[in-house]
Amino acid sequence: MSTDDESFHPLGKEWEDDLEAMLDDTEYDNELGMEMAQDAMRVTKGELSEAEFHERYHEDVMEEFGEDQRPTKEAYEAAQEEASGTVSNMLDAFDGDGDETRRETMKKMGVGAAAVGLGAWGTADDGEEPLAAAEGGHGPRQETTEESDTQWGMTIDLERCDGCLTCMTACTQENDIDKGVNWMYVMAWEDENNGGPGEDGGTDVYTDFNMGSDFNMLVRPCQHCTDAPCEKVCPTTARHTRDKDGLVLTDYDVCIGCRYCQVACPYGVNYFQWDEPSVDYEDIDGNEDPEDPDEITHAEYEHGERWVDSRAPRGVMSKCTMCPSMQDGKQGEEKVGTTACESACPPGAIQFGNVKDEASDPSQHREHPTKSRAIIHLVNSVESTKSAPSADQVNEALSDGDDLETAIENIDGLTSDILAVMKSIEIVSEGMEPGDSENNSILEGEQQILAAVEAFEQYVDLETEEAYAELGLGDGSEQQAQFRLEQYAGDPSSFQLLEDIGTNPNVTYLGQQPGPEAYQVEGPTKYEDQDLLDKRQEALDEETIGRVDGVSL
Repeated sequence: MSTDDESFHPLGKEWEDDLEAMLDDTEYDNELGMEMAQDAMRVTKGELSEAEFHERYHEDVMEEFGEDQRPTKEAYEAAQEEASGTVSNMLDAFDGDGDETRRETMKKMGVGAAAVGLGAWGTADDGEEPLAAAEGGHGPRQETTEESDTQWGMTIDLERCDGCLTCMTACTQENDIDKGVNWMYVMAWEDENNGGPGEDGGTDVYTDFNMGSDFNMLVRPCQHCTDAPCEKVCPTTARHTRDKDGLVLTDYDVCIGCRYCQVACPYGVNYFQWDEPSVDYEDIDGNEDPEDPDEITHAEYEHGERWVDSRAPRGVMSKCTMCPSMQDGKQGEEKVGTTACESACPPGAIQFGNVKDEASDPSQHREHPTKSRAIIHLVNSVESTKSAPSADQVNEALSDGDDLETAIENIDGLTSDILAVMKSIEIVSEGMEPGDSENNSILEGEQQILAAVEAFEQYVDLETEEAYAELGLGDGSEQQAQFRLEQYAGDPSSFQLLEDIGTNPNVTYLGQQPGPEAYQVEGPTKYEDQDLLDKRQEALDEETIGRVDGVSL
């Protein structure tokens, strides 16, 4: 634990102090939580092995959290009860004001990692053997033999974000979370090099593409890290990574609310459910398909496996889940590969999908940002003067013998600038097919644009010197086409938050990266205007929560 003014936590000394004060108010060992969090980040940085980390805290964790005895007959029986919903019902009925705390209830039932079929914190590396799965000890994590070819993630275009907060509203409604529990968080920021609207360093350029936003924006969901420190410090393995798709989730039935994950998270995205949730479990939106009452579509389906979706019950942790009920097809196959925030975003700033699939939207947006930006804008724009025509529209409007100027005039909404961008997309296109994977709308949009250009060229040759000059494409080379696209959509840099921590986040950003001294400022849309709260503590008793659920950069 840090003993001087230098903080181990990426969010700074003030944040670290708030977290330590928060742990002081819990029934758990605050020093243990802080030390484990610090060392968990050392593991992600490669300064400490998984085996060393596990062994260093094994005895302390056993002493602090009690019956984490795996495998045992009692734990196995508890797992069977959980499968039938018994554990869920018992924990749903948990009353923190009664004689038993949730922690004590969990201990008596023997519910730990073994109850849900998972092993301990991590595997040994550097040739070291993991600790044996003896009675009262931690066993090795049960890993699959084959790595999954799916890893859900996002690419978020910060220059496309207009700060409307629609994604936050959609997340709140989809998951029935309490006001101020912002699993998706949108903030405007400034730092020493980037001012606000109208100031030096601010974003003052207004184009069709950037939607006229002149704020520096940051959109912050959980990063669903491949190497998540929050998972390493969880004594019950409630915080876990799903093997099949890499989502970092919280098992609400197993979480004891120690809040160690909140301390270990470098991004500040965890929330503790202090009171009874504002929406009762049976009233969670989407728990039951109205056309088929026997079909479970949302949170309830996880019972018998793991309850990881929608709002958390009292006394446990929650965060962004990237909508697992959608990814598992429980809300219909058409929603696989989508999230509530992405679907609701008006300017299309959020691209969600399988980041391991090069044809997916987040991969295309990350690897070819200028081209994909142009495609998104031309295909998704609701204004005809900013959108690309379809091949059918081209064929209906043009006739043999049309010259370039006449052809452009004959197609409603088409301009020479839009046609130039369409032709540029064709020139730089790699010809990749969308395929059958989920959420590949960028390549689908590219196919639409290529078809329209092909239709146009049946009437007018766009590969003459005169046509290139008219469209501002120079000699028609790939280099000239790329330059034309950059004129239209910019050439954004890409980054991941806190890359040096080594957590391998699965969210990539396009645009301006906040500096280390960045701070939040009021954005273009006020939270209260969207019935949102900037900080959770505004809805809670100040003496109960302090300010630890606030937001820092």
